[in-house]
Amino acid sequence: MSKLTIAEQIAAMRRGVVDLISPAELEAKLKLGRPLRVKFGADPSAPDLHLGHCVQLRALRRMQELGHQVVFIVGDFTAMIGDPSGRSATRPQLTRKQVEENAATYVAQADRILDISKLEIRFNSEFLGTLTSEDMIRLAGKFTVAQMLEREDFTKRFSEQSPIGLHELFYPLMQGYDSYAIEADIEFGGTDQTFNLLVGREMQRLHGMTEQVVMTRPLIPGTDGEKKMSKSLGNYIAVLDSPEEMFGKLMSLPDKLIPMYFEYLTDVPMAEIDALVAAMGAGELNPRDAKDQLAQAIITELHGAEAGREASASFRRTFSGRGQTLDDFRAVAEPAALPATVFSEEVPLAKLMHDIGMTASSGEARRLIEGGAVFIDEDKVTDPKAIITPREGAVLRAGKRRVAVLVKV
Repeated sequence: MSKLTIAEQIAAMRRGVVDLISPAELEAKLKLGRPLRVKFGADPSAPDLHLGHCVQLRALRRMQELGHQVVFIVGDFTAMIGDPSGRSATRPQLTRKQVEENAATYVAQADRILDISKLEIRFNSEFLGTLTSEDMIRLAGKFTVAQMLEREDFTKRFSEQSPIGLHELFYPLMQGYDSYAIEADIEFGGTDQTFNLLVGREMQRLHGMTEQVVMTRPLIPGTDGEKKMSKSLGNYIAVLDSPEEMFGKLMSLPDKLIPMYFEYLTDVPMAEIDALVAAMGAGELNPRDAKDQLAQAIITELHGAEAGREASASFRRTFSGRGQTLDDFRAVAEPAALPATVFSEEVPLAKLMHDIGMTASSGEARRLIEGGAVFIDEDKVTDPKAIITPREGAVLRAGKRRVAVLVKV
């Protein structure tokens, strides 16, 4: 166990926490003097973990360092239902094969942050897959439809007469049952998971167990600066991205995300982050340099210090080779204002370049693409028939002189 006092442990645990339910219960559990069982679950609905997942994984590593037992739940059973949290429509249900393929990569990716040798890894099909029809009916009988409709997303969909699948109502019960099955003392999750985590407390109470403490952290916005980081939205930075790709994406972040990314994705002390933000506000620190520092810190953790330094140097060489300096990165870019609807639609890249005035025609755009002169952020596009979904904040380049940043009207 940690040599820190209970007060010091709680202070370390609370970095970045939005809701703690409840401080008194957490203190009481720590006074037991044993390693606490800390639960975190991730449904393998996509093959990649991204930096949004790292917010929780890094907090879990802190719990490992404090001497507590982290239980990583791979939601191979619940992924076939589909978490309705924050959804305006029913998720597509995945097949067992899809779930198994995605789950195979999760633990290997988590190994970049967590100490796998100290990790308890459980697949929730182990206990959920063995429940009989009778078990499920008895479980469902402990909750009411009214309780399920307290969820904001269900309430909204119900009022809008949008379909809600019966299987979706079972999702919180299944996640809550996980907490009972593994005897969780604490459960971590995003703020969109609060309802599910509270069902876990209720499930434990109904089974005569001491309720778990709930700790939530925010969902960080993705590279668009607005919507939560998500594979399906295309605004994510994957744990498995190369250092160079990761560096380029981090350098393209809107400046407003710098403090949040420092707080949740690095170990930089909060006092230093506050000083950094103050320096940017006073014009004493270029946000570009802050993002360089941020990107190196994140890449160092995931790929090593040398990879972080080389990714920074490579980024600088890239801009220098195009006749630009990092100071020019935003300065030379003309804003290309597009209707908000464009950012959710697929469009031929050549047509987009013509529409925003980068080229005199779509044909010219296709020739530039085919010639290897077109980049979206740091990614070269060579297919003249490329179809893209525009992302706000994306930097589009054609040759050395034509640069545009995609923004909403």
